[in-house]
Amino acid sequence: MVVAAAGAASLVAAPAGAAPAIRSASAGRRRVPVDRISIQLYTVRDALADDPAGTLAALANIGYTRVEVAGTAGLTAAAFRALLDANQIRATSGHFGIPQPFDAAAWRATLADARTLGCRYVVHPFFGVGPNGPIRDAAVWRAFAQDLNRAGAMAREAGFRFGYHNHHFEFLPLGDESGRTAFDLLTTVTERRLVHLELDLYWSWRGAADPVDVIRANRGRVLQFHVKDMNIDSGFADLGTGLIDFRRIFAQSDLAGVEEYIVERDDAGTGDREPEDALDTAAVGYRFLRNIRF
Repeated sequence: MVVAAAGAASLVAAPAGAAPAIRSASAGRRRVPVDRISIQLYTVRDALADDPAGTLAALANIGYTRVEVAGTAGLTAAAFRALLDANQIRATSGHFGIPQPFDAAAWRATLADARTLGCRYVVHPFFGVGPNGPIRDAAVWRAFAQDLNRAGAMAREAGFRFGYHNHHFEFLPLGDESGRTAFDLLTTVTERRLVHLELDLYWSWRGAADPVDVIRANRGRVLQFHVKDMNIDSGFADLGTGLIDFRRIFAQSDLAGVEEYIVERDDAGTGDREPEDALDTAAVGYRFLRNIRF
């Protein structure tokens, strides 16, 4: 998918054919609070599967004190929590898919695991693709949004903050000629007090939606950022080596209500890419968030 031209003015372009250079992150006065920096463990999933204890120790050595879980590397929630505790890391957030069709008992069991892990935030990670490709049916999105409300109500009652994580599918126009996107419908049908937004900044750009516009339309509701960079081919990049102007977005942090800045790279540690080691991506991301001023 091509990034909208409207967003191009806010991107920092690299010369054609050249590898993007790491941008300076030393301008401005504000900074990301160190205790709000996290990493989505999907970024280091292969390393975590091979060596859970060693990978968590490496993240702690980089400086991370909080993570967002995406599974527990084949361990029980209690065993994974023990590894986190041993490395003085908190799993403040986790990706937990709500049952489809919605099943209250199954969701209650999921919340029990989230509690064992120590999560404050539980986030539904993915929706928008059916057997025939991207879902454009407003009725399907509406029914899903109502399920998000159900899940959010149960999570709230159990003491969690429940959120939804976007990809780019949500920014496709619906097939009802209304001009609305699925994201428009989701944010209208879901209740603010029950469902917050975990805004993935990369996927927002890929969906041709300026994250600043998304924030301004959802003030106080964007409690978490997935901080992920984009290369000149619209693929993934380590933070600060790509095109996205994070200063401009982070300047809206108070308006957003953001409480966590979560490093992520979807393809880290897989395929033919640089850096080969996903822990290098984790280290670059942490340093970027520690050094950026906005």
